[in-house]
Amino acid sequence: MRKATPIGYLALAIVSIFWGTTYMASSIGVRYLHGISLSGLRQGTAGFILVSIFLLRGNAIPNRAVLGKLFMISLLMLVGSNGLMTWSMKYIPSGLGAIISATVPIWITLFSFILVQRTRLSTQLCAGLFLGFAGVAAIFYNYLPSMMNPDFRFGILLCVFASLCWALGSVLTAKWALDINFLYGAGYQMLFSGGVMLLVSTLIMGEPLHFASFPAELWESLLYLILFGSLLAYGAYVYVLNNMPTSLASVYAYINPIVAVLLGWIWLKESLTWMMGIGTLITLAGVYLVNGAVAKNKQVMVTE
Repeated sequence: MRKATPIGYLALAIVSIFWGTTYMASSIGVRYLHGISLSGLRQGTAGFILVSIFLLRGNAIPNRAVLGKLFMISLLMLVGSNGLMTWSMKYIPSGLGAIISATVPIWITLFSFILVQRTRLSTQLCAGLFLGFAGVAAIFYNYLPSMMNPDFRFGILLCVFASLCWALGSVLTAKWALDINFLYGAGYQMLFSGGVMLLVSTLIMGEPLHFASFPAELWESLLYLILFGSLLAYGAYVYVLNNMPTSLASVYAYINPIVAVLLGWIWLKESLTWMMGIGTLITLAGVYLVNGAVAKNKQVMVTE
């Protein structure tokens, strides 16, 4: 039985706060650099650091089968999710992107039902799904005029697809249950995804990197994303998943969007209306119900 500890609470606070701030950092970074390039530099650098640390400590390189699955997961969770999410920050407010990302637990539940067949459609689960999507719809009401802008619509599509990729990658990660240290595996995922995104951005999108012309604000954004968004926050996330009770481990999902919305409003001067506030609370309430229903379902399966 996992018990909550002071270190666990500290790790949870780090995940809850710092992951929420990455939306603002990404919004600043994409002012100067394409989102795929920014994400590629972030993930590739963080992955190189993590993998190097484990190799220097004497860890063996995983076999081809494990590396192949890590590569597939990296395409979904980091290229398809983080890459597209970062790109979307060019076109939509950071707070809106965070709220859309908050629906990931809902998509994970739907993918689990379709692919793994371990989720039962209880009344609580259905109510949570309905509330989650209703909350997002309420938030979009505030952005109806913006939907006429093709760039805004493109950003929304990128963000929604990014959430779907993260959810699908999460389900596959749980289904495959790879025999590798979580943080070591994450390092390879970051390294693989960084390489893919940099190749795509430079060779296909025609977005070469000119480091000498990077302004100070871009360097600050990039370093923040590498050190605090990837290394610190992801390391804390892995610790929380493996050491804290499941009921507490999911708390970050409710705090991230609130942090992102408030920072976007205060720092980036993004819009914040009462409709957005209500919609955010409704969405988080739906996610809470979904997480609770999934947790109950797991307990039933254990006792059967």
